[in-house]
Amino acid sequence: MSLKQFHIFFITLSILLCFSFGVWGLRSYAEYGGGGTDLVLGLLAFIAGAVLIVYGVKVFQKLKTL
Repeated sequence: MSLKQFHIFFITLSILLCFSFGVWGLRSYAEYGGGGTDLVLGLLAFIAGAVLIVYGVKVFQKLKTL
């Protein structure tokens, strides 16, 4: 596996992990309520996933030219 392939794989895996954690956080907040920590962490995970998507697109475009 080349470094390019590994980078794309790792970014994709990180995006999936962020969105999975976000879903878990929001579901946990909806089920148990609480002080809102799960809500904040879930939303931050979704934001991190969106940022990783933007980063992944930019990296993929740059890797095309290499």
